[in-house]
Amino acid sequence: MARITSLTGLEILDSRGRPTVQATCRLASGAVGTASAPSGASTGAAEAHELRDGDPQRYRGLGCRKAIANINGELAQMLVGYELADQGALDRAMIEGDGTLHKSRLGANAILGVSLAFARALAQERRETLFAYFATLLAVSAPPTLPRPTINLFSGGKHAGGQAPIQDVLVVPAAAETVDEALATTVAVFQAAADLCQEKYAMRLLTADEGGLAPPFTHAEAMLADAVAAIERAGFRPGHDVALAVDVASSHFYEDGHYRLDGNQLTSTEMIAQLADWVERYPIVSVEDGLAEEDWAHWPLLRQRIG
Repeated sequence: MARITSLTGLEILDSRGRPTVQATCRLASGAVGTASAPSGASTGAAEAHELRDGDPQRYRGLGCRKAIANINGELAQMLVGYELADQGALDRAMIEGDGTLHKSRLGANAILGVSLAFARALAQERRETLFAYFATLLAVSAPPTLPRPTINLFSGGKHAGGQAPIQDVLVVPAAAETVDEALATTVAVFQAAADLCQEKYAMRLLTADEGGLAPPFTHAEAMLADAVAAIERAGFRPGHDVALAVDVASSHFYEDGHYRLDGNQLTSTEMIAQLADWVERYPIVSVEDGLAEEDWAHWPLLRQRIG
C-alpha cells in the first residue's frame, strides 16, 4: 500500500518550446517522484486527449494551465491521503474520475503526468530502478541492465520540413554495456552524420524538433543509407555495434487507401514489401507505425512478414 501526501503540477516547456505538464508526487514514506508528460508533434487520431487552454494569446493556445489546475485541484483532492494498493489502483481512480473515453475532462496530460510521477515515487520507495519497476507491472523478468536507448539521427515528415516522408531514423547503440558508452557511441555517429551532411548536402549542423538532422534527402531510403554510412564513418559495425530504428509514421502519407511514398502510389501489400525489403537490407531492429493507423486489415500481414 502507498499513501500520497502531496501532489502538485507545473507547466513546463518541452524541447520544442511547447508547454507540457510536470507532476510531483510525494508518498508517506518520504519517496518523491517527478515526471513530465510527453507531448508529440505527430499524434494519432485515436490518442488520448491533451487538455490545452485554447488561449491564442498564450503559446498559440497550447498552454496547460487547465491541466495543471486539475492536478493541483481535483486530482489532488481525489488522491492525497488515500491508501493505494498499486499502480493500477491509482490509474483506475483517475480514469474513473475523469469519466470520458479519451480522458478529455481532466486531460490525458494531467493523468499521465501524475501516473508517471507516482511510478517514479514507488520505484524509489522500493529501491528499484524505474525499468525494473515497470517490468514488475508487466509480470516479466527485469533486464539486467538499462534498456538501450533509441536516439534520433535523421528526421523527416512532421518532425522536419517534410523533405522525406519517413518521420525518423534512430540510432540504437546495441553493443553498449553502459549508459555512458551508449551516449558516447551515439554522439560519435551523430557527429559523423553531421560531417556527412556538410559534405553531401552542404548543410551545417541544424536539427529538427526532436534533435535529428534534416538534410534535403532525395528519397526515403537515402535516410537509411546515410545512417549506415554515418555508423561506418564513426568506426562502428552496422548491425553489430549500432543498429537502426525507424518511425515511418505512415498515416501521414496514406490517402484513399494508398501510400504516397517518393512519388509512387503503393498498395498496402506493396508498402509491406517495401518495409520488408528495408529490414532485410539495412540493420533495422524496430519499425514503428509501418502502416497507417486505419489500415487494420493489413497490420497482421505486416507483423507476419517482419514481426
